Amino acid sequence: MAERRQIRWHIVVFLTPAVLVYTAIMIFPLFNTLRLALYTEVGQMREFVGLQNFRTLFGDPRWSDSFWNALGNNFWFFIIHMLVQNPIGVLLAAILSHPKLRFSALYRSAIFIPTILSFVIVGFAWKLILSPIWGIAPGMLDAVGLKFLYAPWLGKEEYALTTLALVSVWQFVGIPMMLIYAALLTIPEEIIEAGECDGLTGWAAFWKIKLPLILPSIGIISILTFVGNFNAFDLIYAAQGALAGPDYSTDILGTFMYRTFFGFQLQLGDPHMGSAIATAMFAIILIGVCIYLFGIQTRMRRYQF
Repeated sequence: MAERRQIRWHIVVFLTPAVLVYTAIMIFPLFNTLRLALYTEVGQMREFVGLQNFRTLFGDPRWSDSFWNALGNNFWFFIIHMLVQNPIGVLLAAILSHPKLRFSALYRSAIFIPTILSFVIVGFAWKLILSPIWGIAPGMLDAVGLKFLYAPWLGKEEYALTTLALVSVWQFVGIPMMLIYAALLTIPEEIIEAGECDGLTGWAAFWKIKLPLILPSIGIISILTFVGNFNAFDLIYAAQGALAGPDYSTDILGTFMYRTFFGFQLQLGDPHMGSAIATAMFAIILIGVCIYLFGIQTRMRRYQF
């Protein structure tokens, strides 16, 4: 009994630095943000107002219109990643995992390289590429006889957000590709060989054997995509600025929170309303993660076992 109750001090020693760092840069700022959302500035004094900032955010048209516009844009940004990025990632992983494919390592590296590039570099580079004045996109489309398809996509309200979402897909498609690729490599060869004995080869084997086995990995990728897109900010800011033009058509919760918290141009920052927006973002992400963990993931485990 004495040995069981003995504290394993080496575990405490190794975990303490990580816990302290994580608390300092994650936990403390999170709770401080939640605290700021419950206050407001009256003159030079900070006054406790409870949930009044949230009532203003959701009920005052001056705030709610911008909030719901940003939230809708966030959902559209997420949907494009789910419908374009993740299926392409699965397809690329299936192709690159084929044992007879030559130079697969080179292809994986080439596809993954944009993932490690800076958001600022990607945003400015694509803004130059798509520019109607000095960009190369009009010339490239003209070279293949498709110049009639070109439009100033980043300058039109109906195209700007979708264009930036596709740029983000180009940058990050390597992440689901590598995760699915790793999951495919863990499938036992005995299962594949058993399928081949039943006549399942090629794409038939992928759809009927491999895909069901990698569904948990696809679920994890989906929730990571959800969290990543609702925390998005850098690409929109680098390409369209804090005003998320044209006419706020690319405004998402990240840029809306940034303008509110820190201010922009002649607009003064309001840390308390900015914290309320950040808290709303946290709540949305938390709800989405909980739905996945307690709904989808639970059903997947029942299906597996």
